[in-house]
Amino acid sequence: MAGKSPWGNGGGDDGGEGGSSGDDSKGGGPRNPWLPGSGGDGKRRSANIEDIFKNRGPEGPRRRGGGPRGPNLRLPQRPGGKSWLPLIIGGVALAWIGLSSVHFVQPREQGIVTWLGGKYSSTLNPGTNFSLPYPIQQVTVENVSQIRSAKIPEGNQEKLILTGDQNLVDLSYLVRWNIKNLTDYQFQLEEPEETILEAAEAAMRASVAEQPLDRVLSGEGRAEIEQRVMARMQAMLDGYRAGIAVQGIEIDKTDPPQQVIEAFNDVLAAQQDAERDINQAQRYAQQLLARAEGDAEAFNQIYGEYRLAPEVTRRRLYYETMESVLSKTDKTIIEADGVTPYLPLPEVQRRAREAQQQAQQAGGQ
Repeated sequence: MAGKSPWGNGGGDDGGEGGSSGDDSKGGGPRNPWLPGSGGDGKRRSANIEDIFKNRGPEGPRRRGGGPRGPNLRLPQRPGGKSWLPLIIGGVALAWIGLSSVHFVQPREQGIVTWLGGKYSSTLNPGTNFSLPYPIQQVTVENVSQIRSAKIPEGNQEKLILTGDQNLVDLSYLVRWNIKNLTDYQFQLEEPEETILEAAEAAMRASVAEQPLDRVLSGEGRAEIEQRVMARMQAMLDGYRAGIAVQGIEIDKTDPPQQVIEAFNDVLAAQQDAERDINQAQRYAQQLLARAEGDAEAFNQIYGEYRLAPEVTRRRLYYETMESVLSKTDKTIIEADGVTPYLPLPEVQRRAREAQQQAQQAGGQ
């Protein structure tokens, strides 16, 4: 007895693709599970691939309830039935082009336009400028009028520099600069600020080596060193085509090294004492010279009067000389008949003062 197929009657060669299609009333076998909608009372059909996927629509296979499988997300449509997506993409593109193509450069600024690989394209001056959108062209804006500064050395570090008389000085200074050519500043030097520091240090060492220690420490010598450093540094940067203008050099500190500062202070004190003594001697010499010149001028005036009236001038000189000599003595000489030739007037005056003082003391008692 032939076995029955689970899809219908017993398998044989006279069936369809999936097996024989017998009568349910006769076989009473189970219906094909792959054939949805086949009733138990209907006739069986062979399994077919079209039957399996015939109920699948463009939205995917349907469930028994007839609803779609998964959420159905769709963008809202325009009144004509077209999608809003192209307009949204176009608006974003226009906004990006506008924002990256229009550049407002301030009065004290300049901009550099470069291509994709960083190649120079053009320079933007103050005002409203246009370029190709990013990343086709890139724009870098710098403040070219701003005075920038760099301190050497940084913080409280020690910077020893050799002077012209083989002494060491601890020197710190400030460099002030700005950009004079933005194109050269951006493309000629790899590290412009580092180049500024190195050029300043080289110029400072060369200028200090031309001056002795005393002149480096003095105000006049420091001003001269600042001018020389500024000139040397500007010539060096111009040779590099750095696009930098040096605005000034300001020496902040000039001290001896910490190891010899006590001995240096002693030497400096001795030098100050020597300068003070020299100044006093020069002042005394100037006073004597002025007095001698005054006496010579007075003698020339008297000599001129003597040539005009010799006798009168001679007698006047005699009287003036005797008056200056006798005014320093305590004696008085009178040439007259019947008068004592010597009159100790100072002694008489002294005794009168003593008597007056005694009388005052007695009255007070």
